[in-house]
Amino acid sequence: MEIKASDVKALREKTGAGMMECKNALNDTQGDIAAAEKLLKEKGLAAVEKRAGRATTEGIVVVKTEGKKAIMAELTCETDFVAKNADFVALGDAIVDTAWNKGLTGITPELSGMVLELATKIRENMSVSRLVAVNAGNDEIVAKYVHSDKKTGVLVVLKADNSDAISHPAIQEFAYDCCLHVAAFTPLYIDSSAVDKQYIADQTDIFTKQVEELDKPENVKAGIVQGKVKKHLAEICFLDQPFVKDDKLSVSRKMEEVGKTAGCKLSLSNMILFQLGNK
Repeated sequence: MEIKASDVKALREKTGAGMMECKNALNDTQGDIAAAEKLLKEKGLAAVEKRAGRATTEGIVVVKTEGKKAIMAELTCETDFVAKNADFVALGDAIVDTAWNKGLTGITPELSGMVLELATKIRENMSVSRLVAVNAGNDEIVAKYVHSDKKTGVLVVLKADNSDAISHPAIQEFAYDCCLHVAAFTPLYIDSSAVDKQYIADQTDIFTKQVEELDKPENVKAGIVQGKVKKHLAEICFLDQPFVKDDKLSVSRKMEEVGKTAGCKLSLSNMILFQLGNK
């Protein structure tokens, strides 16, 4: 039977499939557009299933904040080309909007289904790999940062012991600067108390071996080892790192300074970093 060019065009716009694929699908379904659309989706799903084991090392991080609420999601795909695709970027926005509107706090079948719909159209393996929701208290402030390439996203929640002070401009600026700091220095932990004790023990052993051959008394060697451990923890713990905008102060000391300016005691409630591909 003769397939109309207008039907091929309409089917292509609906499915995103190639012209010949659309024409063949219409031929296979005797010109039934609905049946052809279903056929193309089935083929697309089959293609996605074949690619399910392929690595998804590209993608985007999407963040939405308003008032005391924030949602951050990581959407992954196979190629940078797809990561920059307008439909893929729009899907990221749609996922955080859906999670926001429905009060979702993690990945659900509905969100995964939204991804599958685009995956069958583009025929590339993709997924929502992470999603986190934050609901701050009246005495807290939520700040966000997303890098221009959309591969890094940060949420920081600060808390004041005086809820009236949390809206102080100095705190708002500091909260955003903390996000910039986390994106730049990628701390592994909030502070040293959060570091696994075995990890510290392993690092201590490494540094002990490094100083074994030094011609120094044992107590001096022990002091050197402790100094190395302290320096290492300061490098990986957010509150102990030199502050991004004033490296003469640690983040915790800067936080004290900002708190005094705002007339309160300031503390960190949460710090969340999404770096594409890094869990």
